[in-house]
Amino acid sequence: MDLRRRLVGTLGLLLGSLLALTAVIQLLSLKTDIEAEVDASTRLVNVLAAAGDLDAAGPPLEGRLARAGLRHLSIRTADQPPPAATPHPVLAWLGMTAPARSEQAIRIGNRTLFIAPNPHSEIEERLDDTVQIWNILLFFFGTTLVLTWWSADRALAPVRELEASLQRLARGEPDPALPAFALREFGRVARAIEHLAGALRDARAAQHALARRLIAVQEDERRALARELHDDMGQTLAALNVTATHLARNAAALSPGAIAECAGDLRRDLRSCSAQLRTVLRMLRPHGLHGGGLAQMLDELVQGWRGRHTEIAFALEVQAALPDIGEAMALAVYRVVQEALTNVVRHSGARRCTVRIALDASACLVLDVADDGCGLAGGPNRHGGMLGMQERAGMVGGALQVLPNPGGGVRVHARFPLVVPTVAQAVP
Repeated sequence: MDLRRRLVGTLGLLLGSLLALTAVIQLLSLKTDIEAEVDASTRLVNVLAAAGDLDAAGPPLEGRLARAGLRHLSIRTADQPPPAATPHPVLAWLGMTAPARSEQAIRIGNRTLFIAPNPHSEIEERLDDTVQIWNILLFFFGTTLVLTWWSADRALAPVRELEASLQRLARGEPDPALPAFALREFGRVARAIEHLAGALRDARAAQHALARRLIAVQEDERRALARELHDDMGQTLAALNVTATHLARNAAALSPGAIAECAGDLRRDLRSCSAQLRTVLRMLRPHGLHGGGLAQMLDELVQGWRGRHTEIAFALEVQAALPDIGEAMALAVYRVVQEALTNVVRHSGARRCTVRIALDASACLVLDVADDGCGLAGGPNRHGGMLGMQERAGMVGGALQVLPNPGGGVRVHARFPLVVPTVAQAVP
């Protein structure tokens, strides 16, 4: 049911009932007024009949006039003094003057009656009618307010359920626990809240997955760094120590040629140690991205994968002149390419992978990493490395999509605006 129809229908029924009650009250009041008019007319006829009949039994005419209670008229005998002409307070309040009292003498039989209009009774009747109308209007007004409040409170009761469900979502509860709503509007809002709850569940799950992946990547990097330091640099430093110890112990007995040979060994091991240190530093954070060095760093990254995985043909296509896009954006592009190539090697089973980077007509840096592998099983998702790539792109104002490659495989497509609306932070 529609909320508007329910409110209009409920209020219409209630107001119709009030109007019917008001009509009943007015009809009863009309009946009372008619009975009062007929009774007053009857009393007037009786008074006039008694005035013409000298032999009528009962109280004297003066007593009958005192108890007659006539409407709109005042009647007295010649023996009675005329009433004082005092204006009614309502006339003074309305700024009106009392009409001149003009009595008419009517002779009935041997009696003379003086009849004059009596505006006081008419004013009193009008006042009584006004008070009655005001009472009806006040009753109608108060009842309408109460019924409107009750109808609105009853119709909007589902809002409290919606508010409670939003509070449950704000507290981190996965289920909004919404009841079934009879009204169409609240049903649509409930479905929107349930959709929001599902999106929040997915976002929280993706956030937890990303946090777990970040911890795992951190541990992998530490493990790889420890292995590099122990296996390569540790052995080189041990060889340096052996050569230096040999020189220290036998310097006096060694010939110049032997000393030169030891010096050559030291230089070779130092160069090897320096190369290993550069490799470790490049693993932790690439250098040279500022000042337009992105293309060179990407070339070194692709060359590194070529050396380790000869079964995949890696290719890099870079526009001839890339602008200096800033270190933060360059680092984000580098990390996206690094993660995309890692996914290609680990999951795609591809035989060819191409990295393309160029500027488009809208002054955006466009990145494509495409492979001819097995494609996306079950479609793209926001978990693990893909979520990390999207987050990195978003930190510098970019947008990233993981799409199926037309020729088979996967295409990572990202766009990075050269003018970032917010200050970007460097991505580690």
